[in-house]
Amino acid sequence: VQLQASGGGLVQPGGSLRLSCAASGGISSRYPMAWFRQGLGKEREFVAVSRWGGMTSYDNNVKGRFTISRDNSKNTVDLQMNSLRSEDTAVYYCATTQRNPVLSALWQPETYDYWGQGTLVTVSS
Repeated sequence: VQLQASGGGLVQPGGSLRLSCAASGGISSRYPMAWFRQGLGKEREFVAVSRWGGMTSYDNNVKGRFTISRDNSKNTVDLQMNSLRSEDTAVYYCATTQRNPVLSALWQPETYDYWGQGTLVTVSS
């Protein structure tokens, strides 16, 4: 399984960006695909996940501003980010696993077996 993330860049506060992650090598729609982020000097943190049955979950810090969407026919998962803030500055990673973990495990980076290379999002004026 390989994941390729793209779409990062520099954006002003209040602006929008759309990240995309392309998966190859046996991804199933049954398994979750998620976005995490890691700010400078910080631990990797959960952002959003698209899981079984089309369900989605978000970290409270991005809920209402970010939207995760998945196209199973193309094996892609996107992250639309609106109303960006300086604290959203981070390297964003897409991730997946070929298991269906319990719900509470979806927020944990160690749950995921496959990671993209990361794409940098900088929110600054």
